[in-house]
Amino acid sequence: MPAASRRTRRILAAVLVPAAVVTVLALVLLWPGSVRDGSGDPGTGGGQRALGTVSAVAERVCPAGSAQRRCGSATVQVTEGPGAGSRQEVDLPQGPGTTTLRPGDDVVLLHFPGAVPGGRAYSVVDRQRATPMIWLVGLAVAVILAFGRRRGVTSLAGLAVSFGVLLFFVVPAVLDGSPPLLVAVVGASAIMFAALYLTHGVNVHTSLAVAGTLASLVLTGVLGAVFTSAMHLTGTGSDDSAYLSVTRAGLDLRGLLLAGIVIGALGVLDDVTVTQAVTVAEMAPGATGRWELFQAAIRVGRAHVASAVNTIVLAYAGASLPLLLLIAAGSEPIGDLLTSEFLAQEILRSAVGTIGLVASVPITTGLAALVAELGATPARAVRPDGTARRARHRG
Repeated sequence: MPAASRRTRRILAAVLVPAAVVTVLALVLLWPGSVRDGSGDPGTGGGQRALGTVSAVAERVCPAGSAQRRCGSATVQVTEGPGAGSRQEVDLPQGPGTTTLRPGDDVVLLHFPGAVPGGRAYSVVDRQRATPMIWLVGLAVAVILAFGRRRGVTSLAGLAVSFGVLLFFVVPAVLDGSPPLLVAVVGASAIMFAALYLTHGVNVHTSLAVAGTLASLVLTGVLGAVFTSAMHLTGTGSDDSAYLSVTRAGLDLRGLLLAGIVIGALGVLDDVTVTQAVTVAEMAPGATGRWELFQAAIRVGRAHVASAVNTIVLAYAGASLPLLLLIAAGSEPIGDLLTSEFLAQEILRSAVGTIGLVASVPITTGLAALVAELGATPARAVRPDGTARRARHRG
């Protein structure tokens, strides 16, 4: 490799290796102990979870004036959990969104004797949906592998690491009482290093994307902290947060809000930064100057960011459709709704995440343009998927 490339690698190593070491040390220091207290499944109020299959349904006419749609009982064969092998009578589920039971349905039961004096010991709380979910995930994995091949395997490995860090470090560490923002920054850094290098390979261009992502995450975290304080947000705007404030009294909900902003931003940043780093690498052989190269790559980045911003807004609107319907149907002034705690939190997430996304383009493009080799096709170039290929030299 030319001397410039070796110098670039040394510079990147001098920046990223210490960051990786600090991330690993922080993971070790913040790694949580056991946070489950063994008092039963979360949200069951002391009941025990069981599985069963509906064998018969006996409906009856609901009493006059009753708001119930279906009255009667069902016979359920308990297949797993307390009372496995027995047949139990359960009341038909009631209320909005409840499932209509039919013979052969696989259901989730809550075993809670004495919950209602004189009532039944079992109640239906949900449907079993593990089998269709397994088929769906399997289909998604097959599509990724068929199209991505080796890159599909590495991307799935990166995804596994991401879920592993979230499930085994971030969530338990927050529940264990560690500062949520610090846990999120450490977890996001670990995900960034592992996922990007696994997916795109260990090379200069991936390292540039890591550096750009890291800088953008810092900016996102700082902006989130500043505006969370300026807007006097407490982090208790939703029902989930309010529930946590009651059940986990020592939990820093404002820090949890900031943690969500940092982790959510990472999901979009890595895509943009990798694209910009590889775009600069592909354009560099034909460029006559670094400023020209920067401007050309920025034009690509603008198009990418415009699409990404639209994607973020549409994804949020799709997930929040019930909330949008409540706003449209309500009589409260729109200004009061937008400045309420709940909506202010969502606006903060979207706005800060978008600013970090936009900032990642010039940051990563500038770093890549500074170290790019101009004017001559290098012996090895990089495809957009991050793999190396041998290029032809100009004659």
